[in-house]
Parts: sequence; C-alpha cells; structure tokens
Amino acid sequence: MNVVVVESPAKAKTINKYLGSGYKVLASFGHVRDLPAKDGSVLPDEDFAMSWEVDAASNKRLKDITDALKGADSLILATDPDREGEAISWHVLEVLTKKKALKDKKVSRVVFNAITKKSVLDAMDNPRQIDTPLVDAYLARRALDYLVGFNLSPVLWRKLPGARSAGRVQSVALRLVCDRESEIERFNSEEYWQISADLKTPRGDGFTARLTSHDGEKMTKMSVTGADLAGRIKEMLEGASFVADSVEAKPTRRNPSAPFTTSTLQQAASSKLGFNASRTMQVAQRLYEGIDIGGETVGLITYMRTDGVQMAPEAIDEARAAIAERFGARYCPEKPRLYSTKAKNAQEAHEAIRPTGFERAPDDLKRYLDADQLKLYDLIWKRAIASQMASAEIERTTVDITATKDGKTAGLRATGSVVRFDGFIAAYTDAKEDGEQSDGDDDDDARLPEINAQEALAKNKINATQHFTEPPPRYSEASLIKKMEELGIGRPSTYASTLATLRDRDYVVIDKRRLIPEAKGRLVIAFLENFFERYVEFGFTADLEEKLDRISAGELAWKDVLREFWIEFHAHIDETKDLRVTQVLDALNEALAPLVFPVREDGSNPRICPTCGTGNLSLKLGKYGAFVGCSNYPDCNFTRQLSNDPNTEADAALSNEPKDLGKDPHTEEPITLRTGRFGPYVQRGDGKEAKRSSLPKGWAVDTIDHEKAVALLSLPRDIGQHPESGKLISAGLGRYGPFLLHDGGYANLESVEDVFSIGLNRAVTVIAEKAAKGPGRGRGTPAALKTLGDHPDGGPVTVRDGKYGPYVNWGKVNATLPKDKAPTEVTLEQALEMITAKAGASGKKAPAKKAAPKKAAAKKATPAKTAAKPKAKAKKPAAAKAKKD
Repeated sequence: MNVVVVESPAKAKTINKYLGSGYKVLASFGHVRDLPAKDGSVLPDEDFAMSWEVDAASNKRLKDITDALKGADSLILATDPDREGEAISWHVLEVLTKKKALKDKKVSRVVFNAITKKSVLDAMDNPRQIDTPLVDAYLARRALDYLVGFNLSPVLWRKLPGARSAGRVQSVALRLVCDRESEIERFNSEEYWQISADLKTPRGDGFTARLTSHDGEKMTKMSVTGADLAGRIKEMLEGASFVADSVEAKPTRRNPSAPFTTSTLQQAASSKLGFNASRTMQVAQRLYEGIDIGGETVGLITYMRTDGVQMAPEAIDEARAAIAERFGARYCPEKPRLYSTKAKNAQEAHEAIRPTGFERAPDDLKRYLDADQLKLYDLIWKRAIASQMASAEIERTTVDITATKDGKTAGLRATGSVVRFDGFIAAYTDAKEDGEQSDGDDDDDARLPEINAQEALAKNKINATQHFTEPPPRYSEASLIKKMEELGIGRPSTYASTLATLRDRDYVVIDKRRLIPEAKGRLVIAFLENFFERYVEFGFTADLEEKLDRISAGELAWKDVLREFWIEFHAHIDETKDLRVTQVLDALNEALAPLVFPVREDGSNPRICPTCGTGNLSLKLGKYGAFVGCSNYPDCNFTRQLSNDPNTEADAALSNEPKDLGKDPHTEEPITLRTGRFGPYVQRGDGKEAKRSSLPKGWAVDTIDHEKAVALLSLPRDIGQHPESGKLISAGLGRYGPFLLHDGGYANLESVEDVFSIGLNRAVTVIAEKAAKGPGRGRGTPAALKTLGDHPDGGPVTVRDGKYGPYVNWGKVNATLPKDKAPTEVTLEQALEMITAKAGASGKKAPAKKAAPKKAAAKKATPAKTAAKPKAKAKKPAAAKAKKD
C-alpha cells in the first residue's frame, strides 16, 4: 500500500477514488508546523535557526499519517504545486523523519495542476524529490516576514500607541493606498471646456465631431480653459459652414487577452462580478478541489495560484476543437496562440487558470454549481476559450472636418468603429477590468454614418460644456492588485491575504468598492516613511521579491539573502531606541498636515485651537491611539479625533464647554451635550456614576435638543410583553446598531428612529421574521459571519461570533479560534483541522452532539490558558516603555 498526503480533505476523498484501493490518501489540512508567534522563533545570531511548532490538531493529523505508514510501502507527497505546497511537503517529511516513521520506505513528491483522473495518474507516473531551492525560498520568505513583523511592530507600539503591527508586504500595499489619498488631497481642480458640433450628412444622418484646431492652433483637451474663449469659438461655429475634408477608414485587428492568472482573475472578478479578492479565491478553491457532477467529483479548473499565462498543449488543442464546434471554423485561427507574461518577477512554471475540460460549458453545469461558483466558472471558461479564438476585425473611421466663417477656420474630427467580424468577442469582452476610471472622451466605439469626402455637412447644434479635472481615483481592490503586480510586490497567492490584513487591522475601509485609508493606517505609513523609509520603498520590496525568486531558481543561497537584509535592518531598529515621541509627533504633524489640520471654512489658521484661540493644535498619543489636542492643556480640554470629516472639529469644540440641554424630568440631574476623543455624546449627571450615551450615526450635533437627549439616556426602551412568551421586549442601541431584545435573543432594526417609535405589534413581527431566518445573536446559535464551504461528511462549515469570541462551527461541533487568528482569515482547511481536533477531543464523530469526556475537555482547556498568559505579559514592557518615552 502507498500513503499519499494532500492538503485538504475534500481533495483527499476525490483522489482516493482515482487511485483505488492500493493507496490511502490523507490530508495534512494545510501546514502542519508554523513559527510560534513569540520572540526567538527565528534566531539571526544562530545562523537564522528557526523553531517550528506543531499544534494539537496537526499532531493528530501527523499521527494518522504515521500510523498509516506502518504497513505502507511508500510515502507520496502530493501537496499543491507551488512554493507553499512544496513547504508543506517538506514539513511533513521533516516531522516524519524525526519520528523515525519512514525507515526504508520510498519517499517521492508529485504535483498535478488539476484534480482530474488523468492529471493525477500522470503525476503518479512522474514522481520527483522535494525541490530544495523552492523550500529555501519559502524559508527565506517566512524568516523575512517574521523578522520584520517581530522587530518593527514593537517599535510601532512604543512610539505610536494604537498601531497594530507592520508587515513587510502589507506596509508597502498600505503605502500605495495612502499615497493615492495624499495625491487626492493635494489635487487642484482645473477648469476646461469641450467644444463639439452635432452635424448631419446630406442624407439626414446625424453624428458628433469634436474641436481639434482653431485659427491654425491645435486644440487639446485642456486648451479651452475659460468661458470667454469657449464662447468665442462657439459663436464662430454657430455661423460657420462645414465640409468633410477627408474620410479615412482603416481596418484593424484586436487580439484576445491571455487566460487568467491569479491577479487578472481577481481583477476581472472584482470589476465584472463585484467579488473581493478573498471571495474570488475561496470560490476558485472549491472549483479546483472538485464539484459533484452527477455522482462524480471533478476538479473544474486548474490550480488558481499562478502567474503563468500559457495553457498546456493538450488544453490548447481541446480549446480549438471546442471553438470550431461551438462558434464555427472561422473563429479558430490557423495557428494556436502563445502568450508570455509582462508581469515583473513572474514565475511561469504553472499553467494559466483554465477549465479542466472545455467540453463542460457553463450552461451545462448550472444545476451543479451555486451562484458564485457558476459566475466565476463562466468567467474562467469564457476567458480561456477566447484566448485561442480569432482576432476581432474592426474598421476604424476618421473624418476630418473644416468649419469656416468670415475667413476664420476651425478643425473638427469624428471617429467611430464598426466590428466587421467579432472573433473572440463572441465569447468574451475584456473591457476595462482593473477598476480604474475612464475619462469618458473615447468615441471610437461609436458607429459613424456614411460620410463622403468634400461633401457639405449641416449644423444641428454647437455644444460648449464646462468640465473640471478630477483627482486620480482611489484604488479598488482590482486596481491595487494590478499596481502591486506591476511593481513586483508580493506574489499571486498573497494578494488576497494582504488586502484582508489591511481591512482587519482597521488600516483601510472599503466604501463603494474603493479603498480609503483610515487615520490609523495613515499614521503608520507616515511613521514608516519618516523613520523606516527604505522598508516601505517599492523598489526595495520588489528587489527582495526578485531575490526570493532567484533563491527558488537555485541562483542565490537563502541565508546569504537573510544576512544581507538583517545587518542593515537590525542597525536601523537600534537607531530608534533614542527616538523621542516628540520627534515622532513633529514629523507626523508635517507629513499628515491635511489630515491633522484640515482647512477651515472661515479661512482661519487650522493650527490654532478653535476653543481657547491661543493654543496650538498638535497630534497627541494616548492609550488608544493618536488624537489632536491643544497645547494649553489642562486649561483647555479641546480634543478631536483624526478624521476626514470636516464637521469633526466643529463637534470637538464642545469638549471644553459642555452644552446645557436642561434637566432630566425624573431625576432633576443636569443633561449636557459633550464631545470627547471618541465623538459627541450626551451625559446625565456628573462624575463616574453619570450616565452617557454616544450620538447614533447620522445624528448631527446641532440637532440634539433636550427631547432627543432624554430619549437617548432612557435607552433601553421597554416596548411591552410578548403575547406568546409573556416576556418583555425592549429596544436599544448597541455595537451593531439598533436592536430588539426578547428572551435573550436579538433582532436588528432598520433605523435608529425605530428604537424610539416601534410598537408592540411591529416588534413581535420583527422577532418572528428573525426567528424564521434561524437563530442569531443571543442564547441561540450566533449568525454566521462567513460560510467557508461544506464538510467532507456533509453540512456547512461556518465562522461565527459568540459570547466568548469567534469560533468555527460544523453541526454541533464548535472550535474556538486562536486569539491571533482573525475570523476573516480562516480558510476551510484550517477550519476542518480545528473541527477535527475538537471532535476528536470531545468524542464527536458526526454533527450529532455527544457528551464530552471530562478528562479530554480538561486537557483541551489547559494548553489554551497556558498559551494566553505569555501573550498578555509581553504587552506590559512595551506599554511601560511608551509611558516613559
């Protein structure tokens, strides 16, 4: 018997069917070892020795593999065909070697780009050994990321309280977003006018031509900058006669794009489907690992982490056959198309992302796929098949027109195009997919009527429209990924996790699919650019990526790269020991002046305190991060949060002089309107016992009166008893917005106003509707934050947020997430690993709940508590040092 190790249990089940009874396929559930999240996991002074840790769940998986090897002839490592997959195989082999579980057994490594029977069997016929340079590149990347994170982040904690952490690639991606925001802030809009003429041919067909010259002077988009000149040109054209000087039609060909790589798939899915990068990769993972199609599980696409743009020869032949059959012989070019990547540092060892079988058209799979899977498969299938189709044949027509009046002349041009043969467009239209904005001035796609040279044209209308230049658009996920790829920052497999990290750390927020840097993110980048500039330089980061690629090619020794990096980086870290917080604040005040000192409507000095009128405003650092405060503190208590909202400062001016709103009708205590570092709030009474309530989102300070303040301070509001349970229903405002509370369960309300106005009948209906959807927050099962996929034994695997924190759920099995694991970062493989470990510890073998043995539960609880203590203690020195500085 042969033991085969793959990464995911879903994949294991499918591959076992392909290989038959002579093989036992087991899943590693991703990485089996990792660097402990503590100091000393990488030791530069000991030649970069790395300490690996195996957690309890991985130990169980490794034990299963070890037990299976006892009666086996060989071990076949069949993890994913990339750097991470190679590393997982290496880790498994290292652990098994130390356990002396291999003895004289043959060990081999196989890779397959698709989970189909042919791909798997072909891989088994072509085994190899572990790719040592690829593993070395993985080790170098892990060591670099660790050394940056565990040495730079403490500097941030000491010198910039409230900052989360700094990552090697994440920081550079964040810099791109922040730099774009700075560009927008510095942008000065300019006025320009566009002049066009609506004309008619002698046959009565209308079209539009744009101004290109006036009185012999060439006119560009920005040439007409004022209303006076625009008016003079319009007046001249109003009385002019128009003649078509020349008509030129040129045939052109438009070629299809290459099949998808990881980054181009993420860009297209964002622009066409509205998927973020994480969602795209989750859906692609399911399509790759296999879908049950009529009783057979089949991988529908090839491996989705790749920057290769070429398809395998047999896939090209299959695509060409499908093109001829579905579209006709004319759509199949004479020769196959070959592609090469333009991306910096691209590795083309793997195929592009394509269907594993072109005969499986999207329409044929509708009944087997969910909505997201069908959309993404449709995109991949169409792009891949279009990549081998004939060029589109387009005729572009340019008409130059002369307008004359009283000896004055002006030139106009009309352009248009006609598709003579659609070619690949019949399958896929690759319109702008990077999320950037178009200037809207391109009329090439408009179709022109028949126009003949030297014929007179009739004027219908002259248009003079005012425009203003716009700042560069904020990055979307798609355009940021494209920019990172162009710069050579990160790898295809890291883009989704990089963007997720920026969101999870509250460094960026996504609004209308645009990435907007939060104040916290801009502070971090301003700090790094001022004191660690080299390590957020695009060129430096790209150069490191290139070195990692050279390591994987066997051209560089990985420890030489680490030594070169560490010598300079460590020296730079040491230099910051003498850095004073005042130096940091002075630098940030200047770097972030538009954010810290926004321009005031009255034109007054934005650096002078609006409350006392004499103090100077400056950034201050507190326990929870940075804020703006007055230099006259404690005599002046003015504070303001960092925000792009122009109303923030006006609201903050209340902090020094609370506004008296009257007295509480029941307690006679004074009610005041105040503003603190976390925004405006109302307060009843004084001292520590005073009751406070923040203003709900959307409530402006100038609208708060005595009635509204009393209403806020009276929450939660009792509505009445539920007619069935007899238990009280109340309404209130919480962390997640307005809600109803009944019998320990919560139901969301649509608006803040509902909290104060909803009656008993409507409240009962809302609670009933929530119950019909399934249990949510409260004593029942919390609502799912994210559905990761299906368990191999059936049933959904979800991430939920409970009373004691986030956890993964399958049926009756709940496994708490580690404290350093964000709910949004959990993968299906990791979730299955945790569920398996929890089910094994508690005796749960199926979704049906069973009583957990007390001893097992105790053993489970003890390590968790032990692991938490060092983490809590580690924070104290940094905090103490920050106060000292």
